[in-house]
Amino acid sequence: MNGKTLKKAALCIALGTCIASMAPMVMAQAVNGSVVGRTTAGDQITVTNTATGLTRTVTAGENGEYRLAQLPVGNYSLQVVRGGRPVGEPVQISVNLGSATTINLNNEGAIDMAAVQVVGSRIITPVDVRSTESALNISAEELSRLPVDRDVASVALLAPGVGKGNAGFGGISFGGSSVAENAFYVNGLNVTDFYNRVGFSEAPFSFYDQFEVKTGGYSVEFGRTTGGVVNAVAKSGGNEFHYGAELVWTPEQWQASARDSYFDGERYLTRSRDKSDSTKLNVWASGPIIQDRLFFFAMYEGRKQEPVNTDDAGATLTEGDGNDGFWGTTIDWQITDRNRLSLMAFSNQNRVDSEVYDYDFDGNGKGEKINEIYEETGGRNWAATWSSSLTDDLSMKLMYGRNERQSKQGSPLDASCNYVTRAGGVPNPGVPVGCTTNSSVYDRGDTRKQMRADFEWQLGDHLLRFGYDREENVSELDQYYPGPGGLQYNVYTTTPGATIPNSGGGVVPPGYTAYVRTRQYSVSGNFETINTAFYLEDNWQVTDRLMLNLGIRNEAFDNKDAEGRSYIKMDNMWAPRFGFSFDVKGDGTTKLFGNVGRYFLPVANVINIKQAGALLDARTYYGFDGWEIRDQGGSQYAVPILGPQFGFYDGQGNGTVGDLRAEVDRDMDQVYQDELIMGFQQQISETWSWALRGVYRRLNNAIDDMEISATGACGGDGYIGWVMANPGKEVTVWGDTNCDGDADGWVTVDTKREGWAMYDADGNYLGQRGWVEPKRTYKALELQFDRAWDGKWAFNASYTMSWSQGNAEGPVNTDTNFGDTGRTENFDDPWVNFGGYGPLANDHRHQIKLRGVYALNDYWQVGATLDARSGGPITAFGVGNPYDATPYHSYYICVANCDSEVSQDRVYQYSPRGGAGRMPWTFDVGANVAYERSFGAAKFKAKLAFFNVFNKQQPIWVYQELEPGIGDRDPFFGKERFLQSPRYGQLTVSLSY
Repeated sequence: MNGKTLKKAALCIALGTCIASMAPMVMAQAVNGSVVGRTTAGDQITVTNTATGLTRTVTAGENGEYRLAQLPVGNYSLQVVRGGRPVGEPVQISVNLGSATTINLNNEGAIDMAAVQVVGSRIITPVDVRSTESALNISAEELSRLPVDRDVASVALLAPGVGKGNAGFGGISFGGSSVAENAFYVNGLNVTDFYNRVGFSEAPFSFYDQFEVKTGGYSVEFGRTTGGVVNAVAKSGGNEFHYGAELVWTPEQWQASARDSYFDGERYLTRSRDKSDSTKLNVWASGPIIQDRLFFFAMYEGRKQEPVNTDDAGATLTEGDGNDGFWGTTIDWQITDRNRLSLMAFSNQNRVDSEVYDYDFDGNGKGEKINEIYEETGGRNWAATWSSSLTDDLSMKLMYGRNERQSKQGSPLDASCNYVTRAGGVPNPGVPVGCTTNSSVYDRGDTRKQMRADFEWQLGDHLLRFGYDREENVSELDQYYPGPGGLQYNVYTTTPGATIPNSGGGVVPPGYTAYVRTRQYSVSGNFETINTAFYLEDNWQVTDRLMLNLGIRNEAFDNKDAEGRSYIKMDNMWAPRFGFSFDVKGDGTTKLFGNVGRYFLPVANVINIKQAGALLDARTYYGFDGWEIRDQGGSQYAVPILGPQFGFYDGQGNGTVGDLRAEVDRDMDQVYQDELIMGFQQQISETWSWALRGVYRRLNNAIDDMEISATGACGGDGYIGWVMANPGKEVTVWGDTNCDGDADGWVTVDTKREGWAMYDADGNYLGQRGWVEPKRTYKALELQFDRAWDGKWAFNASYTMSWSQGNAEGPVNTDTNFGDTGRTENFDDPWVNFGGYGPLANDHRHQIKLRGVYALNDYWQVGATLDARSGGPITAFGVGNPYDATPYHSYYICVANCDSEVSQDRVYQYSPRGGAGRMPWTFDVGANVAYERSFGAAKFKAKLAFFNVFNKQQPIWVYQELEPGIGDRDPFFGKERFLQSPRYGQLTVSLSY
């Protein structure tokens, strides 16, 4: 970290000049909590934020009910005033993110202690009888006592029913959904990656104050997700000045070696030399700019990252170096006790420069440098919020924000070197394959402009919430393969006579046991999607015990092409949600709750780009005639020698933008999920509570690409091509209405029974076949026990038994490691998913989660976590089927006469989804020891944590293509590909004042 850079950035943040240098100041959404309860009618309830002095007062209504809304999260003092005089003593309470703290008071102004927990000197309510949601609320303070890795995903994984993604594209799965269906917010700013919806923009852990993980039944305020929601709020300042520094050290010496993978004594995946050394030092300050009115929190984090990785063969070594810093700030202006303006901003821009060397794995020797690669990620993010309590009963929030994500990758050798890979079993040339390790030249920038208005209006027993939000999501992309001709070379094993899928019917020539696929891939353009929604919600307190939540949300999605024309436009998506909460005993200690609702999923921007961006995806197939050894800068490398060409295919992108009327269903229906939850929660004692929840989710519909090769009117002569549509539904596109070969009007195809042309071995047209409809259901039973922290110990345990079944995981495919969101293989032709119903990739039947902390004395604490889950299903995929000659993914395996050129002579065996068994259980144990001590005004903290303590490295994904070509068998089927991360340690040391 450069010293001048550190000083300049820290000063810039502290003074707020970074904010002034950005776009004009506008307003964004804040994230707050509330205090509600019952007391004597006419009482005045006053809460005062102990850090900022914010004071809010309301008068209890005729029924004794009161509500203080739009309160910033934090600690408050609550006082009852009756007849102008205080009643009872002030009490300290906590207001948490997105939840209501219920404080019921008796005639003496004292709190009903039956329904609360005392944490230190503060009071919390473990059972929120005013909420019908399913959510985990946890603070940075609580997380500091646990061995939880310092990222948002690790926090989300603490919640029941949430699991890691198993494929190469990562992510997290909520309640059986795919990893591309979630939403993430920081201070109300949506930071979800809208390009492919798998990732999100993230700040360092020290920037956050509280987290809320919504796993189901969430309010109509939230949409554009059929998975889960992670809602985080950043730290803020108060009336006292505080400052400090924190060091987070994750040295490579504390990282266990990852396992290499072997087959028949030969190493096919090299991991054991992969290491990562990370050092992060942040400095921060917070306090008043104007006492009781204007506050700031500012943070700068210097980061040093040094990842080291080998390629799969162990023939190259890549050493990375990244040292870009993070800055972030929040500014809160308490204009009056009823009006507040808040600003949050951070920059997580990062660049990693890597040098690639020849590598001798056996001798552990680094050779000559052969390449350089740079990767740039992140961007600037900011959001501002105007919160106003217009009256005691009416409050408002106005918001505007901007979220930026950059993804850039390149190399100095991009112009001269093609990327080459070889699969396991292909002869090893003894030198690196290809002269570059950069697989793609990639430059993408995503910018979201977000605005919204939210209102709350208390009308007697009804709390009305309503609002509007709008997002403008723009992706600008330029992507192509490096090297002459923009070609990538991939070498695979095969058998003579095998029919290769997606090759235009190509058959491997006699005598060849390997083939080469050259692929040319490029796309570019600027693409926009506009998402809008408005919602209305009534929280109706029917009786003292029963609350009903009645909500409706209306959404619209508008995906545009490179010229700004709408080509996927869907509106009037009505999402009703209904919930109830019943205070069983009437004292706030026990609730029965439930909800049913509908949730819509938008189309990712990657669809705009791949379909409306002149995508070129041309694949040519050759026999493999061995390796040619070449020289680049004094280093040798190998490229494949091309034999006879036997296949070509560019059906999914030929470099032109076609008539989009013929590529998108005119009347396409939306993707949505219906959810039903029933639950019970009870406070057992002052510290213990337990909960039981049943969940049912059903995904309705899918939007995916389909090849429509026939129409009802024209049969096989009505070929349309690749269409984004709803499989198994009526599809209306621009096509040939009079069977003369020219598109001249709108054609409707009922893809449930037609749309795919079938031919016999002589090419005679036999009729049509339709697609099966997509299905996905998730059923779960969750049991949870919780003991609140009382200064001595805390504990949480959950067990989830679940079933995730269907024939479509969602917009990505984990089982085939396919992460191109919304363009899965599932519905390319009717046979891909024929007979494909069964356990889905995220079906982990059993999941056990434990976390706890114990204070040995005033200074020392120990903590531990456990995440154990049963393995996911394994499917033996084939490429052919008994009904059609087109080879692609299928649930059939050829078992006899596979080399016959007559498809009807081949004999197939059904291979059901999940029919090849299951992957093993995974166990991940974390442990930490922490020391904390005050020295006058200074507080010192140190925590040593280890993750995956027992270094379990079980496979979490295995190769699942048994038959890569008709008549071929992949010897690597069932062999491990992705493993659990090895054990690693982390030291966190902080000093604050």
